[in-house]
Amino acid sequence: MSLPQFRLLRPRSTEEAVSFLAKHAGNIRVLAGGTDLIPSMRQKLFEPEYVLDLRGIAELRGIRPKSDGAAEIGASTTLSAIEKSAYLRRHYPVLTEAAATVASPVLRNMGTIGGNICLDTRCLWYNQSLTWRKGCGFCIKKDGDLCHVAPGGTKCWAAFSGDTPPALLCLNAAIEIAGPNGTRRIPLQEFYTGDGVNYRRLLPNELVTSVFLPAESAGYRGVYRKLRVRGSIDYPLAGVAVVMKRSSGQVTDARIAMTAVNPAPLLVRRAGEMLIGKTVDEALAEAVGDLAARTAKPLTTSALTPEYRREMIRVFTKRAVLAAASN
Repeated sequence: MSLPQFRLLRPRSTEEAVSFLAKHAGNIRVLAGGTDLIPSMRQKLFEPEYVLDLRGIAELRGIRPKSDGAAEIGASTTLSAIEKSAYLRRHYPVLTEAAATVASPVLRNMGTIGGNICLDTRCLWYNQSLTWRKGCGFCIKKDGDLCHVAPGGTKCWAAFSGDTPPALLCLNAAIEIAGPNGTRRIPLQEFYTGDGVNYRRLLPNELVTSVFLPAESAGYRGVYRKLRVRGSIDYPLAGVAVVMKRSSGQVTDARIAMTAVNPAPLLVRRAGEMLIGKTVDEALAEAVGDLAARTAKPLTTSALTPEYRREMIRVFTKRAVLAAASN
């Protein structure tokens, strides 16, 4: 599968990148690390006339601790840099754990945190070659009008499968978005729509530039658990992030989020309420796992059955809660 022809644009500043996006809106794709975009272009999922290479913009890279205890991460910071950051491991360990599970070391050296946040949704009917998709009559996400996962509806159920967003949701992270009219900052949980096609709130002339981790989220014990067919390379088929603070053996705060089982990464509502003020034991961890399993809505977007993936959400949530409470 060869790449389609395109023109490569290499801006040197965020402002120049935004101007390119505005000029070529609808016919341009953003390349951060390229670990997802390039394979998708080979599959003819995208055939843009222009590709915007962000790697020359120095201001989009780096981990920058703030004087108030918060931290800013440039969107083009590699996942391996996040995985190996002693600062993030000490203050925001759930993020380094999640980053360490992405793909393989070679791909983490290329892939970026911004790319993982903006990762395209995935589906058994979508992430295939042009010949394969044509033989199935295409799908609602690309060139067709039918969702093979849920044929009776009009919504695309392709699953969001980034590993770092559930960790970031647990940390109450925000993102900065640059556009022609300046920058805006929004909570990450407002970035995702829950629709497999238009899965993020990002205009064609906008660019994610930074991730912000609040000071009040520092110091939480963090755990990330991931289901995948192979021990490396594969996207998650179910993923669970847990953060927790305890005092005198009791939970003082906790948040749980999951990925790969819905069209968007999701916080598990009421999970914190179930844990706060209590001492974690097997029964409590299992009850929280049951809540997470009820929140998950995996459909047939992968080779594994929805029932198995939902069960693994339950199991992984229980294990992650017990692990987070173990220290």
